[in-house]
Amino acid sequence: MSDAVGVVLVSHSAAVASSVAELARGLAGGAEVPVAAAGGLPDGSLGTSAELIVEAARSVDRGAGVAVLVDLGSAVLTVKALLAEGDELPAGTRLVDAPFVEGAVAAVVTAAAGSDLRAVAAAAGEAYAYRKV
Repeated sequence: MSDAVGVVLVSHSAAVASSVAELARGLAGGAEVPVAAAGGLPDGSLGTSAELIVEAARSVDRGAGVAVLVDLGSAVLTVKALLAEGDELPAGTRLVDAPFVEGAVAAVVTAAAGSDLRAVAAAAGEAYAYRKV
């Protein structure tokens, strides 16, 4: 999809980010949604890397916006700092307030349907209401 909303999944763990990306892609039925994992630090250790987040966001940017979902506190702070700087992330990049796994699936499935960034972010955020009991 050349004009699809891109999705970036930021976790403190490369394995977690990659696994959630794989899960979301699989549940989207194999649709060609640009999804990138930005997990851990460049050396493979646990943490959050601004460099990896920027690289991931640029890799999924197709001009329709980029939804960024994060796992924990410092990931939120890192993305907020990048957004405040204003020049490293692609235009139209948005931090989405959503649960990491359920929100990622909702975001990717909604992007696969051709929805805009607003709808992708809304679908991801609505995942907070998913009941398990």
